[in-house]
Parts: sequence; structure tokens; C-alpha cells
Amino acid sequence: MVLFVAIVLVAHAQLTLNVTAVPSNTPLGADIYVAGSFNTWNPGDASKILTPLGGGQYSITFFPPVGTVEFKFTRGNWPTVEGNATGGQLPNRSTTYNGQPTTLNLTILTWEDLVGGGNPNVQILDNAFYIPQLNRNRRIWLYLPPDYQTTGKKYPVLYMHDGQNLFDETTSFSGEWEVDESLNDLHAQGDWGCIVVGIDNGGEYRLDEYSPWVNPQYGGGQGDEYIEFIVNTLKPYIDTNYRTLPGRQTTGIAGSSMGGLISMYALAERQDVFSKAGIFSPAFWFADSEPANHVATHPKQGNVRVYFLAGADEENNGNQSNYVVEDMEDVADAMTTAGFGLGEKSFNVIADGKHSEWFWAREFPAAYEWLFADFTSSSNEPGQTPFALEIFPNPASTWVRFAGAESGEKIDFQIIGSDGKRWRDSTLHSGDPVWTGDLPSGFFFVKARKAGGEWGVARLIRQ
Repeated sequence: MVLFVAIVLVAHAQLTLNVTAVPSNTPLGADIYVAGSFNTWNPGDASKILTPLGGGQYSITFFPPVGTVEFKFTRGNWPTVEGNATGGQLPNRSTTYNGQPTTLNLTILTWEDLVGGGNPNVQILDNAFYIPQLNRNRRIWLYLPPDYQTTGKKYPVLYMHDGQNLFDETTSFSGEWEVDESLNDLHAQGDWGCIVVGIDNGGEYRLDEYSPWVNPQYGGGQGDEYIEFIVNTLKPYIDTNYRTLPGRQTTGIAGSSMGGLISMYALAERQDVFSKAGIFSPAFWFADSEPANHVATHPKQGNVRVYFLAGADEENNGNQSNYVVEDMEDVADAMTTAGFGLGEKSFNVIADGKHSEWFWAREFPAAYEWLFADFTSSSNEPGQTPFALEIFPNPASTWVRFAGAESGEKIDFQIIGSDGKRWRDSTLHSGDPVWTGDLPSGFFFVKARKAGGEWGVARLIRQ
């Protein structure tokens, strides 16, 4: 009998995992689980919940088989798995047991869904959001206003590039914009609030994606696909799953350097979607005179607000003149050529400004307030009201109809697949049927508007 007990103990050695520290933004009272090779990687295994010891410390003892044991900590499901120091994917933890009781002292660095400098307003929407237009995946950040969970308000949306730098010092490659802190402060002062969608740059693809034009030395040329992703894949997802004001009057885009270049391009190219752009220290030099020519040849389609910002002390690569400011002036002048008025652009050159995140962070609140100055906090439906789109039947088989307009009233509509493919882009009269028999099974985004009105968005399920 003694020999039998000894064999059992060797076959199932005792393992104790002590978590000595957790991220500061770990939700109060959250259970922490361990998932691994010993429980078929079940992230919510009730038998593998760690015991809280106080002071951010947790512990669990169990009896895995002798040999290599791999594991990770979660808060009950895989979207809440632990991450590495920058919030990215952490390789499986691994240890080897020799049949003796073993204790490991470990630290949880981040949670993949809660990377944001400890700010509960910031979350990771997806660490690998698919970009069908470029066949790539990208981390997407989401900032929600402080009262998002406690009210039924709808909010304008600002799409921003270089998401790594917007909310968290630990993920930035050159400093943090402090967008969440700035918007929280403004909200506390009475600002209505704004949803911010941060899109990580693609690293080696950054220059390619942030310019539709090719620079012979540096690349480029994928800007159209990148903007198509924002407009036809990411924005419909955000508008469907969050309480947004989806019209152009409440949709903006912003970025710095190359992010400024692509933001200006997006505004001029897609005036049906964006009416606001934050252009911070733009790298218009990358495409020579193309940005100004593009703006000049895309006439005004509706009112816009463009905030130009540069520093008087931008890095000029040894040039006597400040080419960042000069190029910015050319694009601002091109707006006049395109029919935009003086009140639709704010041109700012700051004496101590440099090509740096600290500068953009400091100036972001002023830019945001000017861009959204036409948004009145007395109503959550400023300007024209988005079309209250209703689709029936839904789920659909071969035909659908749209409700929400007077009989016979014209409706512009688009049907967009979850992969970004546009299946329909047409006009009909209210009550007319729309053929859906050729759509594959799955869900689609439907955009519709009355003549001259704002777009409404709804989801269509095709059986």
C-alpha cells in the first residue's frame, strides 16, 4: 500500500502557482483562472480558479501529470487572456516537473482586452481584426466615453491611426498621445463625449498603407485599400455594435505625420463618410505635390472641419525652410480651390512645436474641441437625423424591403459583406423589394439614407 501511494504521488506531482502581481486595471472582484495542457485548455474551468490572497496576489495548487506543463492565465475566456508587456500575445507558459512538489511565483503583466494604461474606458476591440482589402490582421483599440455604460446616449466617432501611441505608454513606439485622459477631462467639464477607434499601424506596412501614392524610395500605394477597410469594414462594424452617430457630420479621422497625409486623403476622397479631419504635422512631402492636387480636384460636397497643426520647430532634414508648414499651406490653399470656406479650416503653427508625440498630445484637446464645435451637446442627434432603417424580413431569404420612409420616397442604399465587398449600391423607392437571393449565407451591413440625408446602418442576416 505504501508503494502504491508513492507511485500515485510521483505520477501526479503537486504544483502551486503563486501570482504575486496583476495589472492595475484588473476588474475588482474578477476571478482568475489557469488553463493549460492539464485541462484541455479550458479558459473557464471552475476547478481552476485561483484563490485571492489580497494585495493583488493569488494562488492555486493542483496535480498535473509529470512532464512538460503549458498554461496561461485568463479571466474566464480567451478574449480576457493575459498578454505580454505591451498587451500583445504572450507565448504559452511552460515548465517541466520531475515528480516533486513545485512552486512557481509568477506575474501577470497585462490583459489582452484591457491594455490602456489602466484606464477602464479603453479596451482592445480585437488583437487581430481582419482587413480583407489587404488580407492582413490588425489590433484595434476602442475608447468609450465615461458615461457610455450608464446612459443610452449616442456618440460621434473619431478614427485615428498609429493606435499603439494613442492610449498607453507601454505600447507606444515614441510616446503616448493621452487621448483617453484628455477626453475624460473634457467630459468632466461637460463635453458630450466621443468614441475613438484606434487602428494600429502595420509596422513594415505603415508607409504603404498610409499613402495612396508611391514614393520611389519609401513605398506607399495601399492607401485606397486601407481607407476602404475603414469605410466599408471597420466603420460598419462599429456602427452596428456600438451606440454611434454614424452620419458624416459626426464622423472624423485624424493622425500625425503619415497619418496626417492619409487622413487628408480620406476626407477629400470620402466626403460622404467624413466631415472632420485632424492633420497633425503631416508628411505631405512623401507624395510631393499629389496631396494638394488631390484636394484641389475634389470639389466640396458638404461642410467640413479640418484642423491643421504643425510646429515651427519641425525637423527639416537640414533645409532652411519649414517644409512641413509650407506643404500644409499648399493643401490648405487647395481646399479654397475646391470650394471650402475659411471657416472650414483651422491653420495652426505653434512656436515650440516639434515632430513629436508630446506635442500632438498637448495640442489634441484643442484640435478635438474645434473639430467637434458644431456638435451640440443639447441633442444626441445634431444636424440631420440618420435614417432609422428597418429591414424586413430579417433574417432574409430572397427579398427584403426597407421601412422608415414615406411610401414612394427615394432611398439610397448599400449592402456590404462582412469581408468589405459591396454587393449593392443603388437607389430605390420606399416599399420596393430588394433582391437578396444571390447573397451568400451570413451577415451583411446595410447603409441607407433618404435623399440628401444622413446614412443609417443596420445588420442584415441572409439565411
